[in-house]
Amino acid sequence: MGRHRCVRLPRPAARRHPLSQRRHALLRTAFFLTGHAEDAEDLVQAALIKVVPKWGRIKDNPEAYVRKVLAREATTRWRTRRWRETLVDRLPERAAAEPSLSSNLTLRHALLRLPPRQRAVIVLRYYDDLTERETAAALGVSVGTVKSQCSDALARLRVLIPDLASPDGSSVAGLRG
Repeated sequence: MGRHRCVRLPRPAARRHPLSQRRHALLRTAFFLTGHAEDAEDLVQAALIKVVPKWGRIKDNPEAYVRKVLAREATTRWRTRRWRETLVDRLPERAAAEPSLSSNLTLRHALLRLPPRQRAVIVLRYYDDLTERETAAALGVSVGTVKSQCSDALARLRVLIPDLASPDGSSVAGLRG
């Protein structure tokens, strides 16, 4: 693998920089796009490397542009990495950060089974709470595509994790839709 460049702002500027205040939200988005904390950090770093040279043009609304870069970079990484991964029957056990995360882990594993575009739509719509229009703009697709991808993804999540479906079967618990 290649070397990672680290983009760091000088200490005083970092405190005032708009993206430094939203780092946690960007990491959360990247985490749900990749499924791994380390990959999420790499994804955010790669996105920031791509965004910094364009700062003059995007400084009015940088977070939307960074989200677009995150989603596209995650899809690109998924496409290039998927043939190198080895599928196994059983996932290795990992220590959970908190004992009460079983439903979050179930949802996370289900999200990882969605195609990258559907996963990006779910993450942007329900975890980042973007509107359909904002999600469409972030992904560079039409609002209709967001709606259809969202519908297909929620249907797939209902199949993958029936325990999380609401009693009327209309949505996956934790996700409105």
